[in-house]
Amino acid sequence: MSDTSDGRAPDRPTAFRRLHHGDRPLLLPNAWDHASAAALVRRGFPAIGTTSLGVAAAAGLPDATGAARDGTLALARGIARLPALVTVDIEGGFGDRPEEVAAVAAELDRAGVVGVNIEDGRPDGTLAPLARQCAVIEAVKERVPGLFVNARTDTHWLAAIGGGTPPSLATTAERIEAYVRAGADGIFVPALIDEQNIGALADDLGETPLNILFTPGRHTYERLAELGVRRISCGSLLFRAALDHAVELAWSIAHPDAPGHADQAADLPSYTEAQSLADDFTGADPT
Repeated sequence: MSDTSDGRAPDRPTAFRRLHHGDRPLLLPNAWDHASAAALVRRGFPAIGTTSLGVAAAAGLPDATGAARDGTLALARGIARLPALVTVDIEGGFGDRPEEVAAVAAELDRAGVVGVNIEDGRPDGTLAPLARQCAVIEAVKERVPGLFVNARTDTHWLAAIGGGTPPSLATTAERIEAYVRAGADGIFVPALIDEQNIGALADDLGETPLNILFTPGRHTYERLAELGVRRISCGSLLFRAALDHAVELAWSIAHPDAPGHADQAADLPSYTEAQSLADDFTGADPT
């Protein structure tokens, strides 16, 4: 963590904000449990997020419904003890009223979390009313001013997972402009793929960081940087990759002659190394 002009290390929320304004975009990997979080921190990532899909699916729960609220908060309290800056995906806010969402944010702040991700998509495939979502952002910022609120709009995400046509950029721009006025510190538009639209939004946002969900085969880190993206999230990508690798490894053991078989167990962490991840939580204090 770099020092301030007076020689002191910046506080954690300030350090997290600075990661969005460096020479390179913040690459944010997303963890789904204590072990994945600790492993990412050991690898050297200064900040990590959580993936709501990973947390929910690992517990046998549906994503984006609020069902994983308790598990998410418990995980957040645990991984906030790691020597990294932690931001948490709280889906739609884990509360029906703005003050309930603000209470969740305050609890996370007390645990040492530096940011939250709040989405406007709803389980029924609709978007939350714009005024209601702005009230949520305002309530969180009033209750916990230093917490980095990454306001996610699902205008493109709902179309992508539902097989529909993405809306016009103007529809997305209307929402993100309102969220910035409400106090959002960053804007997240998952499933936004088109480079021209990404660049246009980044330009329109100015100093407000634009967060894009990394899409393999469509995005590269360097190109997103050129377009002005300030934060690149992995979302559930790492969780899904871990599932795939685990299943394929088990299959390759039983079917060593199957096409494409390779020594997938090479260079994996040892039992001792995996066991030692628990040591990273002992006596750790993020504050």
